Amino acid sequence: MSFKTLTTIVCDETADMHALNAAVALARSNGAHLDVICLGLDRTQPGFYYTGTNAMVLQDNLQFALAESERIESVIQQHLHAEDISWAVRPMTAQMAGLTPQLSSILRFSDLVVLPRPYGDGRGHEHEEILEAALFSCRVPVLVMPDNATLPDPISRVVVAWNESNEALGSVRSALPILTEADSVNITIIDPPQHGPDRSDPGGALCQMLSRHGVAVEVSVLAKTMPRVSDVLCRHLNDQDAQLLVMGAYGHSRLRQSIMGGATRNMLEMAELPVFMAH
Repeated sequence: MSFKTLTTIVCDETADMHALNAAVALARSNGAHLDVICLGLDRTQPGFYYTGTNAMVLQDNLQFALAESERIESVIQQHLHAEDISWAVRPMTAQMAGLTPQLSSILRFSDLVVLPRPYGDGRGHEHEEILEAALFSCRVPVLVMPDNATLPDPISRVVVAWNESNEALGSVRSALPILTEADSVNITIIDPPQHGPDRSDPGGALCQMLSRHGVAVEVSVLAKTMPRVSDVLCRHLNDQDAQLLVMGAYGHSRLRQSIMGGATRNMLEMAELPVFMAH
């Protein structure tokens, strides 16, 4: 089992290059094909212009997005020219209001989408929308690369954030091509419920499932000794010298997490290592 079709989306040929390099490395190690979408955006919001605005203004915005896409495409073509993998570059223009439907028709055929971190300096709303299009509209797993991070080859040490949710289990299943090749996989459970189905053996059923796939797995049960689950998890990642985190995405409402925060958003903001997630 391995990933055979990978996709990455480049909105900025400088800031997003680390995600492209990770996608190339993953395509090489899996013998996969890589599709690169070079995205030029018309960021004009609907209703921004008054009624009767000259159509030339709207056309100028689309032409700017097209030029942006073609510039990115040229840079990516040169970057990939010497790579020994199967790849294709696809220029694409979109308005922000129609970005998700356009992406969904493309990303749904991917085994995995590799994206840069959606939050932080230099990140616009489009990066979060791209992530959510992959996770929710296409139900495709996503590998999120922190700024300037590299993807280890091979990925030897993996931590799985386990909370018994369907989202977490979906992420584990999607990540099996990586987990089966890792030297060690640590199932991490933080403050498990006292009356949950696995109360007598936290993580036992998941451990058994992974063991049958030949995964070298162990379980860590941690107390919530810090204000947020993400704080405890980040400390544990450092203690484990982990190279990858596997977790479920958005167990609560995305709107709630965008306003109040949540484990998914916090980890995407804080993690300094690649994060593999699915919903």
